[in-house]
Amino acid sequence: MLLLGGFRTLVDAATAELARRGHEDVRPVHDFAMRAIADGADTAAELSRRLSIAKQSAAKTIAVLEERGYVAGATDPRDARRKRLVVTELGFEVLRTGEAIFEELRGQWAQQIGAPELELLEKQLAALVGAVPVRFDTPGWITRDLGESI
Repeated sequence: MLLLGGFRTLVDAATAELARRGHEDVRPVHDFAMRAIADGADTAAELSRRLSIAKQSAAKTIAVLEERGYVAGATDPRDARRKRLVVTELGFEVLRTGEAIFEELRGQWAQQIGAPELELLEKQLAALVGAVPVRFDTPGWITRDLGESI
């Protein structure tokens, strides 16, 4: 529970800081969605699969992101009849700003507990979770049971 609390503390602080920097309309799910879109989830159906959410929820998330200028529909170069999602420059700016904020928050933690202690904690966590990086485009992982969606 402490690990989840640490994650929640970072996410809440990052969301608040994004708002202070002019992106008050960004929520964690928007970050997950934009990262998934940037990684190739270029349709509502694919986004719903990547995020483990209903297609209707994916469509609503896309509509919000399009309305706010973070993603746009673009013509597929292989099939002009097909529209695909792309992250806009504004969307990438939000993602970069969020990454910088997380680095700043990490720096605050290093000041609070000491850089060597934080590095040791990160090393120990890496030993526990393995070498595979965490995919932040999949918030639906918590609803999975033995690899299957519930």
